[in-house]
Amino acid sequence: MKQIVQTGPEAVEVQEGERPEPDSGEVLVRVHTAGLCGSDAHAYRYEGGYEWIPIPRIMGHEYSGEVVAVGANVTAFEPGDRIVEEPIHHCGECFQCKNGQENVCQNFSITGMHRDGAYADFTVVDPQHLHPVPDGVPLGHAAITEPTSIATRAVFSRSAVTPGDTVLVQGPGPIGVLVAVIADSMGANVLVSGLERDAASRLPQLERIGIDTIDIESNDLDEAVDARTDGIGFDVVFDTTGHRTGIETGVDVVRKGGQVVVVGLPGEPSELFMTPVVRGEIEVTTSYGSTWSNFEQALRLMENGTIDADEIVSTSYSTSDPATAFEAFLNSEVIKPVFRFGGD
Repeated sequence: MKQIVQTGPEAVEVQEGERPEPDSGEVLVRVHTAGLCGSDAHAYRYEGGYEWIPIPRIMGHEYSGEVVAVGANVTAFEPGDRIVEEPIHHCGECFQCKNGQENVCQNFSITGMHRDGAYADFTVVDPQHLHPVPDGVPLGHAAITEPTSIATRAVFSRSAVTPGDTVLVQGPGPIGVLVAVIADSMGANVLVSGLERDAASRLPQLERIGIDTIDIESNDLDEAVDARTDGIGFDVVFDTTGHRTGIETGVDVVRKGGQVVVVGLPGEPSELFMTPVVRGEIEVTTSYGSTWSNFEQALRLMENGTIDADEIVSTSYSTSDPATAFEAFLNSEVIKPVFRFGGD
C-alpha cells in the first residue's frame, strides 16, 4: 500500500508498505481522505516539544474512511461502515478519565505520533475510538471532523459566547476558521485577525464565507476594537495563533469582565502582565482537544450545513508530493490541505 512516512526533520517520503491486518479486537479501515493540521506541521519540522515522536513513522491523524474488515471479536462495526477516528486515545484508568476529563488524560496517545497514522491506503484501529459518519456527510468532508471537534469544544464547552456577542478570533488557521464559523452560527459578531502573509489567501477565503477579517500588520487593531465595540473591548477573544503574543494581545483587546480562550499551543513562554487581568476580572481559560460529545457535535454541524467543508478544505495536493502541502500550510497559503487516498 501507499504510505506517507516522515524520515527526518522536514523530510517526508512516499513509500510502499504492507497492508496491515486487524487483530481480533480491531478493524481495518480503507482511508478515504486525510487532513494536515498545525500539529502535523510542527511534527514535520520536528520543532521543540515534538522531538519525542519516533521516526520513521506514518503520519496523519485527521481522516475519514470505510471499514473493510473486522476482527473476530468486533461487533460494533462491519465492512462498509463509514467512519472517523478520535485520534487522541485516552487510557480510561487515570484520575482525569474517571473524572470525565478524558481529553486531558495522563496517559494519552495520538495516532500518527505515538503510533503509525492514517497517511496511508489502510490503517487499523480499535473500534472504541470510531464514530459512524452520518449518511448526509461525504467522506471528503468528514475528514475535518477532528479539528471541527476541537472548535466545538472551544466554543460550546469552554467559552461564554452568546448570540450578539462581539468575538475576536486570533489566527486564520484551520482551528481559528472553524471557531469563527461556529461562533458566527450562534449569532455572534465575529472578526478574525491575521498577518500580512494571511492576506493573500486565508483572510479572503474567510471573507467569501461571510466572516469579517483584519490584517493587523496593515491595519490598526485598536481602531477595529473601537469601531466594533464602541471602545469597550470584545466580549470573548479566542487565541488560536500558537504564538506567545496571542494571549498578550487578547487581554489587551477584551473588555473588562470578558473572556480569553487560549486554544493554540505557544512554543515559547508568554510575558503576560497579570495586574490588569486581575483588575479587569478578565477570565483567561484554555481549551484542549475534544471529547466524544464534541465529535458528535462536529458531525452534526457538517450534517446540517453549518460547517461547509468545501469552503475550508483544499484537495489540490497530491499524495505523491506531500512536502508541497506541508510547505503551503506553513506559508499560510491554504487553510486546510487534505490528501485523497480513496475514491469519491
